[in-house]
Amino acid sequence: MIYPSGEMRLGVLGPANDNFIGLARAAQYLVDEAHADRVVYMADDGALERVVVGWARELVGADPTEEALFKRAARCATASPGEIDHFVDCERARLRLKVFVSLPSGKRRTVEILDGRMVLLVHDKAALDEEDIAAGALFVFGKSGEPMIKRVGPRMFVTPGPIAMGGGGSALLDDGAGGIRIEIINAAGAVTARDTLAGAALSKVRIQGGS
Repeated sequence: MIYPSGEMRLGVLGPANDNFIGLARAAQYLVDEAHADRVVYMADDGALERVVVGWARELVGADPTEEALFKRAARCATASPGEIDHFVDCERARLRLKVFVSLPSGKRRTVEILDGRMVLLVHDKAALDEEDIAAGALFVFGKSGEPMIKRVGPRMFVTPGPIAMGGGGSALLDDGAGGIRIEIINAAGAVTARDTLAGAALSKVRIQGGS
């Protein structure tokens, strides 16, 4: 998928490895505290979908699908004004859950455009080929035992590490200040490493106290 260029904050979630509580907390942090416009889960094991469906059911009931919307709305025919307002608020909150997406299955990639440059997101970096490397400026991958931000020539490779990893688990890419700022974030919401990809130059800062 290719999205239009412009200022945005892209959240990245590492593989959950069945840690659904940690995944939910990290996902909620990226939206509520880091104000990510979109959040990508870097595995295709269905974990994020399970978390999001659970949230949707808490909001609107057992069947949160779009197909069941009219059935849910039918209850408003005999509802009070307050109940109707509650229904509308819950449905709006359900729609906001669309901010969460997972990588496509297999070796396919997701492509984002940040700061006018191509960012490729893939579960396993081994799936990247020469054409990918030539076209991309920033490569984000999920399969890794620990978080990492690494420059190779003019390109950057980033992985958040698994969810609830001491030094990471999630990341935030932000192109709102010129260039692309990359932050690795741990389970406590602390930034443990930060890089900025700005044109041909790259500045790197290690956050003191990070794991």
